[in-house]
Amino acid sequence: MKDVLGSPGTWSGMALRLSQCVSAGASMAAMATAYGFSNYTAFCYLIASMGLQLLWSFGLACLDIYSLKTKRDLHNPVLVSLFVVGDWVTAILSFAAASASAGVTILFERDVHFCRMYPQLSCGRYELSVILAFITWSFIATSAVSMFWLLPSL
Repeated sequence: MKDVLGSPGTWSGMALRLSQCVSAGASMAAMATAYGFSNYTAFCYLIASMGLQLLWSFGLACLDIYSLKTKRDLHNPVLVSLFVVGDWVTAILSFAAASASAGVTILFERDVHFCRMYPQLSCGRYELSVILAFITWSFIATSAVSMFWLLPSL
């Protein structure tokens, strides 16, 4: 069963990794350009988590591109095991960061009304960054499940 959607060294795997890179980078950019994000730990954690996700996904996208150009097979049990562990670790970190940031954003918007009291806060950018972080997590979760599904077939 080596024809798993999103497996390493395939066009779908490369598209999945590039989607992770783009959404993680956009989430980081939205949060980094928001006023006052550095005052809140959850938002700093989101930046760090999305940065790690961006580096991981970019590295694997480059590996997919190399594999597609040279027609090399990346379905090696050791490599796929590494991909499984890396994907699951980054998926858990991304989900935790997105959830923590969503909690703070909801607190600001709905509970304590910081966004109304302090209009200089970029609450719209906080929301956008959190939405993009959850989109990133959905891509990395898809990739993690694909790798986990591929591993027993090797």
